[in-house]
Amino acid sequence: MSTQRICAKFAALKRANRAALIVYIMASDPDHETCFEILKGLPEAGADIIELGFPFTDPMADGPSVQKAGLRALRAGGSLRQTLDLARRFRETDADTPLILMGYANPIESMGYDAFAANMGNAGADGAIVVDLPSEEDAPLREAFTKHDLSIIRLATPTANDQRLTKVLDGASGFLYYVSVAGVTGASAATTGAIETAVARLKRATDLPIAVGFGVREPVAAAAIARHANAVVVGSAIVDEIAIGEPAKAVERVLRKVRLLSEAVRSARALEGTPA
Repeated sequence: MSTQRICAKFAALKRANRAALIVYIMASDPDHETCFEILKGLPEAGADIIELGFPFTDPMADGPSVQKAGLRALRAGGSLRQTLDLARRFRETDADTPLILMGYANPIESMGYDAFAANMGNAGADGAIVVDLPSEEDAPLREAFTKHDLSIIRLATPTANDQRLTKVLDGASGFLYYVSVAGVTGASAATTGAIETAVARLKRATDLPIAVGFGVREPVAAAAIARHANAVVVGSAIVDEIAIGEPAKAVERVLRKVRLLSEAVRSARALEGTPA
């Protein structure tokens, strides 16, 4: 299903006149089995789409929270292959929720683009965000993904001019991830007005759904974005729930946070009367 699963999710949400909540977690954080319990509980807690990060030793785009999550995962034996195993086990429990892998090019290149795409397809993942692989350099991965109907999801930033945006959108599929602030994950959030303006501009440039992330931590902020964007991405605030207490209670903490965010996103447009 892959690309179709993403398209079906956004089509259903458009009919319901609400945005998606996209939740990011790091694979194997705080350990492989606890992560799996979190992963399989996310849809019921309200996550519409899941981003599953694979740990890497040099996560240049990640802020302190996700960097620490990656270190915890690496200490627990996390890897790209372990991430694919989590994806496969998740798909055995859930046939409908889109699952996106997110990380860096080095582990993918070590595995090989064709092998990575085949393994993703076999595991039931739907697409990938490769942070440090720009559109000018991802042709081999794009070719491999096409064979398995997988989506390449690109990042757009506030500094992207029209010429750069055209390149970002070339070959992109699934949705467009708008990085709402310049900097790393977990940075301060952009203002609602700036996000509204940016989303309107992006919607003029593409028919892809627009997901907004970086710096979204609380339900109020998530709801404000959900009134304008097609999806809200929350990552650092989720992985922080693992770090703040006993690992044994990490599942409970994470799913509680996701429920609060989901309630805010689901009610945002109804409260404001915002059209789809």
